Amino acid sequence: MDTIVINGLFINSYNQLISSPYFKKFMIDYLGTIEKKGEVPEVLKKFKKKNFKYDDIMNYLYTLTLKPSNDLDDKTRSQLQNFVEGFYDFWREKHRFIVKRERFSKNVNERNGILKSAMYLGEEFENTVRNLYRDLEFNTSLKVQKVFRQLPSGAQVIFITDKIRNSPKIRMKYEWMYSVSFIWSAVIAPPAIFHTKSNKRTGVFPVVKSKFLDKVKLDRGWYAMPIKVGNLLMYIYFNYKYLAHAAGLTNLFEMADLTEPRKPDGIVIFGLPIDYIGNEYKDGVIYEDEIYAGVIPDLDENDYFGYAKKMILTVHNLIMIDKGKLPVHGSLATIKLKNGRKANIMFVGDSGAGKSETLDALGRLDEVEYVNILIDDMGSLSIEDGRVVAYGTEIGAFVRLDDLPPGYAYSTLDRSIFMNPDQTNARVIVPFDNYSEIISPTPIDFFFYANNYTKVESDEERIIFFKDLKSAIDVFSKGARMAKGTTSEKGLSFSYFANPFGAVQRKEIHEKLADLYVGKMFETGVKVGEIRTMLGVAGYENEGTLLAARQLIKLI
Repeated sequence: MDTIVINGLFINSYNQLISSPYFKKFMIDYLGTIEKKGEVPEVLKKFKKKNFKYDDIMNYLYTLTLKPSNDLDDKTRSQLQNFVEGFYDFWREKHRFIVKRERFSKNVNERNGILKSAMYLGEEFENTVRNLYRDLEFNTSLKVQKVFRQLPSGAQVIFITDKIRNSPKIRMKYEWMYSVSFIWSAVIAPPAIFHTKSNKRTGVFPVVKSKFLDKVKLDRGWYAMPIKVGNLLMYIYFNYKYLAHAAGLTNLFEMADLTEPRKPDGIVIFGLPIDYIGNEYKDGVIYEDEIYAGVIPDLDENDYFGYAKKMILTVHNLIMIDKGKLPVHGSLATIKLKNGRKANIMFVGDSGAGKSETLDALGRLDEVEYVNILIDDMGSLSIEDGRVVAYGTEIGAFVRLDDLPPGYAYSTLDRSIFMNPDQTNARVIVPFDNYSEIISPTPIDFFFYANNYTKVESDEERIIFFKDLKSAIDVFSKGARMAKGTTSEKGLSFSYFANPFGAVQRKEIHEKLADLYVGKMFETGVKVGEIRTMLGVAGYENEGTLLAARQLIKLI
């Protein structure tokens, strides 16, 4: 039981907490764990014959909250104290969520009141849990702690849910899509830290034509989150075991209101049993049905936020290609210098190429007034009024901690979500909250391929420009990069147009679109080139992006 979901109970007393079914379930889990290690206190063994009498154990613990254990010897008291400490740590190691069912209201004042109520519920629950631990600790040890550490002890996230009532005609055909509870808001208690079973993504999601939607069934353990991916509406379905990834989405995508009773542009289902899709699609698959349906099977190796993010973006990109738009795996930002000059710069590159890191380096230079990030990882290009413009998809960034400057993650501690911070490829999800900007068309001034593997010695070599369309397409299509451990790849690897998220699956169509859009850039004066970030060159992981950023300032 790595994920605990509490369904909206108002718990603000020891009696309510200890007598709740969640406490009992958790106690069963903990006692089973320490019994295997032979660490059950002798005083609790009297509550076991063939099996533990959990109700009697909980009554005993409740009694310990009322008065000190003066009648216990030192050995028993020490064992009980260790039990309480272990029980508390066991609780805090879990992913902890409260799901509160509240009717979605079109009235903003009513919604604000619901959120305040949810915040109060979360604070009362946290205080109750922490105080229970404190009183049990004192009444078993009879020692007053010299230092109290107010550790996060309640729910990490409170999800506010409701059912969709006004749904489109597709509801009659696929009732399961609207039968689950939809998350329409969330309250996050930072620092939100989640430890998932995997920290790396593998493979490319194949696209398969199939009437897959006909056979889907979701039980009560499922939740849906409606999000905006750029201008698209998508429904993301999560098995309760993967609610940590639903929490991550709140920092990465704009949540959609439940007032939009229309068919989604695409869906993603995270956590379906592998039997649904077969062993050949363990990394995930996208079914081309009445709508695109991305599916990530319920496997430990898929318990990584990158699967949710990249599946969502792959579905987005397939839809964009169908619309004649060019999806781009890259970053876009408006950089304004203190001398008044500014430019919109787009970087194309796969994970670890140095896109986000170069933008961060720009923001740290004295000459720069601001860096306004409009696209962090994925966007799409369109031709409007005879020029190429870009649209974003995300309102946040999913960034490797190792590639950020020292201290940056701590500066965002109060609003970020951390994934596996103690492991290789540790990540942080940082929100930007600029949805209105990312869905507005932004003209491009510079269009760069982010090369992280070429070592350069002089400033003149850090940025080069292509003279013609063929030279540019050759480099962008090759999609070379030095893998940084964010996927299963190692060393110098290649990915068509640095975009295995839709471009590879629709390569023939994408090639025509790429020629059209990059050709339009040359035609309209957009400077197309390559920037050498050296992020994958040993010894230049931090300095390389800073050197590239300084050269960019000269260009601007």
